[in-house]
Amino acid sequence: MRPRTPRSAWLAALAMAAATVVTASSATAAPTTTVPAAVPVALAAAPDIPLANVKAHLSQFQSIATANGGNRAHGRPGYLASVNYLKGKLDAAGYTTVVQSFSYGGATGYNLIADWPGGDPNQVVMTGAHLDSVSSGPGINDNASGSAAILETALAVARSGLTPAKHLRFGWWGAEELGLRGSQYYVNNLPSTERSKIKQYLNFDMVGSPNAGYFVYDGDNSDGVGSGPGPVGSAQIEQTIQAYFSSIGVPTRGTDFDGRSDYGPFISVGIPAGGTFTGAEGTKSSAQASLWGGTAGQPFDPCYHRSCDTISNINDTALDRNADAIAHTVWALAGTGAPPGSTVYSDTFETATGWTANPAGTDTATLGRWERGDPAATSSGVATQLGTTVSGSYDLVTGPLAGSGAGAYDLDGGVSTIQSPAITLPSTGTLNLSFSWYLAHLNNASSADYLRVRVVGSGTVTALNVTGAATNRAAAWQSASVDVSALRGQTVRIVVDAADAGGASLVEAAVDDVKITQS
Repeated sequence: MRPRTPRSAWLAALAMAAATVVTASSATAAPTTTVPAAVPVALAAAPDIPLANVKAHLSQFQSIATANGGNRAHGRPGYLASVNYLKGKLDAAGYTTVVQSFSYGGATGYNLIADWPGGDPNQVVMTGAHLDSVSSGPGINDNASGSAAILETALAVARSGLTPAKHLRFGWWGAEELGLRGSQYYVNNLPSTERSKIKQYLNFDMVGSPNAGYFVYDGDNSDGVGSGPGPVGSAQIEQTIQAYFSSIGVPTRGTDFDGRSDYGPFISVGIPAGGTFTGAEGTKSSAQASLWGGTAGQPFDPCYHRSCDTISNINDTALDRNADAIAHTVWALAGTGAPPGSTVYSDTFETATGWTANPAGTDTATLGRWERGDPAATSSGVATQLGTTVSGSYDLVTGPLAGSGAGAYDLDGGVSTIQSPAITLPSTGTLNLSFSWYLAHLNNASSADYLRVRVVGSGTVTALNVTGAATNRAAAWQSASVDVSALRGQTVRIVVDAADAGGASLVEAAVDDVKITQS
C-alpha cells in the first residue's frame, strides 16, 4: 500500500496518467474469455482456503526477496522473479496468463493478468493485488499477503473445477508503491468496450497485519466520511464481504476509498470496487482493540514499509479469515452457470401467478406489506428501495410506492408474509431453489428486523435468513440458492416473510426471479 496522498492529489494524478499514457509494449488486456446475519448462498459453496498454502506462497516471496537484495520492488530482479513464480503456478493450473510490461522511472515494470476459461466474457469479475514491495524491505504483509491470498483463491477455482456464470480474471500489479502505476497502466490501455465488461473489481492490499483490524471498503458511503461512495455496485461488494465476516462472528468497520491502493484507477472510470484491509501505519484505538483484540496505541502494522516486513510480520488468524473472505466473495459474485436439467417452477413476477399475501391471517405489519408490484426507487441518503428489478418491471416488494419520502411506504409495525401457489416437486434428482433478493434498512434497524425465505412442505428448508443491524444498509440485488432435495415428492410452497420488529425502523425488502430446477 502506497503512502497517504490527499484525494484531490490522487485524482489529479490519475487524470494526468490517463492523458499521458503510451501504447502498451505487450498485450494490454487478458483475453476476454457488521451487517447481515446470514450469508448469501452462491450456487456452489466457496471452499475453505488452506492457510498453510497461503503461507507457503509467502515463504516463496520471502526467499525471492532474500535472494535479490532484500526486496521485490519495481525495476528490481526480485519483482520479476515474483511475477515468474505466480505465472508458473497459474499456467500449470490452466489459466491463460499475460505479462503486460510498462515503463516508469526509467525501469520496466510488469503486470500479470490471469483469466480462467469460461464464464460470460461480457460479465467479468476481476480480483487484484499489488505484487511489488518498497525498496527497503521484502513487503510480506504489504503486499505479498494480498498477492498470495488471491493466488490461492485462483488455484482453488482450478482445483474445484468451478464453472462460473461470470468470467473470472485475476491481476497482480507492478509499481503500486510508486503511485498505482501498474494498475493505472492496465486500466488506461483497456479499450472502452473492454472496460465496460468488468462489472466488479476486488482489491486486497495488506490482509495479514500483525495488529490486525477488519476493514471493508465503504462502497455505499454508510460511514458518511471522506471520499463518498464507490460506483454503483460497490455496495453489493461491501455487503457480500460483510456477510462473510458476520457469518464467522467477526465484526467489520468501513474504510474509505482514499486512493491509497489499486482500486483507484478502476473507480475513476466507474467500475464498482471493494475489498478488505487489515491496517497499515495507522494506530489501533482502544475501541478497536476491544472489538478485535490486539494492542491499543500501536500501529496495525509496525513494520509498514520497513525492512522488518518479513514472514514474521503476519497475523495468521487475520490472513486465514481474509483468504476465506476473498474466496467467498469471488464465488458469490461470479455465481455458476444455470444448473443442468429441467425447470420445475419459475416466476419472474411479470404476470400474476397466484401468490397470496398474509396466507395464515396472522401478519401484524400495518404498512409496506408484501405484494407483487412495479417498485419506485426510494432513498434516504442510501438507496432503500430499488426502482429496477432483476428482470422485467415487477418483483415481490414491501410497499412498491415511493410516497413523499423513504419512510412513507416502508415495512412498518411487524411481520408481513407472502406465499407462492402450491408446487409439486419431483421425487427424484437434485432440486435447487434459486432467487434474487435484497434487504435494506437505516441505522435505526436492529437484529429483530429480518428477511426470510423458506420452502415449506411436511418439513421446512430455510433458504435465507438475514437480519438487520443498527447501521445503514443500501439495497443491492444479491443471488441466493439452496438444495431443497430433502422435500422431493412433496407439495410445497415458497414462503417469504419480512419484519419491522425493532421499533420505528426503516426496512425494505424485495425478491425476484424465483426458480426451482431438477438435475
